[in-house]
Amino acid sequence: MAVISPRKLRYDLHTDSCHSTPSVISVLASLIERTVARNERIAKYRRWTGSKTRVFESDEAPDMSIQAYLERIYRYTRAGSSVYVVAYVYIDRICYLYPEFRIGSRNVHRLLVTTIMVASKYVEDMNYRNSYFARVGGLTTNEMNTLEFEFLFLMRFKLHVNVSVFESYCSHLEREVSIGGGYQIEKTLISCAEEIKTKQKQERGFDEISRLLS
Repeated sequence: MAVISPRKLRYDLHTDSCHSTPSVISVLASLIERTVARNERIAKYRRWTGSKTRVFESDEAPDMSIQAYLERIYRYTRAGSSVYVVAYVYIDRICYLYPEFRIGSRNVHRLLVTTIMVASKYVEDMNYRNSYFARVGGLTTNEMNTLEFEFLFLMRFKLHVNVSVFESYCSHLEREVSIGGGYQIEKTLISCAEEIKTKQKQERGFDEISRLLS
C-alpha cells in the first residue's frame, strides 16, 4: 500500500474527487485489515460464538483484499467520503453491541458492502438499488436484501450519527496518517457531504423543471 500523507488525505476529502480513489478508503482498509489480522491470530486459540451475526459469514473467504474490495465499491458507486466514515461508525457499533462478534476474513466483505450501502442511504439523497450494490459486492439480490434486513435489526434501527460522533471517528482516521493531528478532516468531510447533497438537489430541481417544460 502506498504511503498516504496527511496533505493528500485532506485534499481528497475536501475535493471528493471522482477521478481517483479517496485516501480515506486506504486508511479505512488499513484499519480493518489490522483488525482482521489480529482476530485471525486470536481465533487460533479461541473459538468465537455469535449466532445473531452469523448472517455475514460466507462459506469461504473471498479472494479479494479489503483494499481492492473497497476500491471496487467506490469505482462503481462513487459514494462520498463521508459514507465510508459512517460505515465505519456502524461497524464499530455492531462490535460494541455484540462483543462476541469478531471481524474476520469470512465476514468482512459482506459486512463492508452492507454498512456502506446503508450508510449511503443515510448520508446521500440519491442511491443505487440493492440489486446494484449486490452486483458490485458479488452477491445475489436476495442475499443483499437479507443482509440489510438483518443488519437493521442488529443495529436496532439506530442509524443516526450525530456531529460529535462523526467528528470523533474522523479524528481517529486523521490520527492514522498524522501524528499530532492538525488537519481538521471532520470539517472538510461535513462540507463535502453538504456540497454533494446541494448538488444533487439542484440536479433534481433541473430535471423537474425540464419535465414541466417538455
